[in-house]
Amino acid sequence: MKKFLKISMWAVLALLIVVLIVALFNYQRIVRLYNVNNLFSEEKIVNNFSSMDKMFLVKDLLRSGDVYQWQTQIAELPSAFTFVGYQVNIEEYLAQTSTTSLLVLSDSRIVFEDYYLGTKIDDKRISWSVAKSFLSALFGSAVFEGKIVSLEDAVTKYVPELEQSAYNGVKIIDVLHMASGVEFDEDYLDFDSDINRMGRVLALGGSMDEFAASITTRTRIAGIARQYVSIDTHVLSMVLRAATGKSLSQYFEEKLWAKLGAGANAYYVTDGHGVAFALGGLNMRTRDYALFGQLFLQNGKWENEQIIPNEWTNTSILPSAPRSIYKNDRFGYGYQWWIPINSDEEFYAIGIYGQYLYINRKLGVVIVKTSADRDFKNDGEGGNLIEQKTIEMFRTITQDVAKD
Repeated sequence: MKKFLKISMWAVLALLIVVLIVALFNYQRIVRLYNVNNLFSEEKIVNNFSSMDKMFLVKDLLRSGDVYQWQTQIAELPSAFTFVGYQVNIEEYLAQTSTTSLLVLSDSRIVFEDYYLGTKIDDKRISWSVAKSFLSALFGSAVFEGKIVSLEDAVTKYVPELEQSAYNGVKIIDVLHMASGVEFDEDYLDFDSDINRMGRVLALGGSMDEFAASITTRTRIAGIARQYVSIDTHVLSMVLRAATGKSLSQYFEEKLWAKLGAGANAYYVTDGHGVAFALGGLNMRTRDYALFGQLFLQNGKWENEQIIPNEWTNTSILPSAPRSIYKNDRFGYGYQWWIPINSDEEFYAIGIYGQYLYINRKLGVVIVKTSADRDFKNDGEGGNLIEQKTIEMFRTITQDVAKD
């Protein structure tokens, strides 16, 4: 009996050692999984959104050249805006939507800039889906360099590993329009949704490319209707990488970060293979988001250099995508840009939890708003009303600063 107990003790000890070795080997993966599961918790969300590099694998985007020197002419914001017949206090709305930064450019000058909830000017803030519009700009460069021959090409012409997936034969333009027809659940609040499963793949160091290739079901024929599915943007990044022979980070540095006068390095969250999380993993300072907005305000031209082709900057912001499958979707869509219906040269990028990059070419205004708004969808219409309300605030601010 004593011999049996002695053997059992050694067996338990050996098992504990094995468990300890496995835990140590997977420590970073376990920490990242914990982080992704607690990323949006009330007590952590503000800090998390400014410190993604402390929680996930990242790849720096190295700035180069002289830092752009902003001119400033600070003014006060209007006190209120009107939405569906009601006056809304702007200061209260910024607090209500857990704003972390707000920056307004008018005539290439900073006319308002402030940081909230303990955040600072040099914080590098997560873009979420604002990153999609950056990817679109880079895609345009590859098209006009001839590296991507035609938007009518199938994505599988460039990425044959997608031939067994739901993307087989789907045209690039349909993916740009979020009209690929693939089945993908984008419910951020459902733990088991596709978007959250993808987040766990990212956190555990898996492959985003393999995840995209694993999607095998379509809900409709490509190009028939628009349904916002973020995995479409990752597929675009696969095409871009294959066509250029460069990583997204390398191409980003070459085409944007070496030219815009960014104030600091930016970074992408990456998967375990160093592949950039193209659909939402971009992190940079608020002022550097504004640089990109100013670039598009100027039709892709920066200090006498056409950085992004003029034709692309004009075409990509047209509401050219097919109709949305959602009846309450009151906004049009271009090549990874949103366009208000009946707009007059205004367009914007948006990310979950209240990230915005708004551009009004006619009045020469760019607005950046970053947020940590856990109620960003809590309006009875899946966030549609909050989005409309925020755009209306931007319009009021635009009209006010443009008249000065």
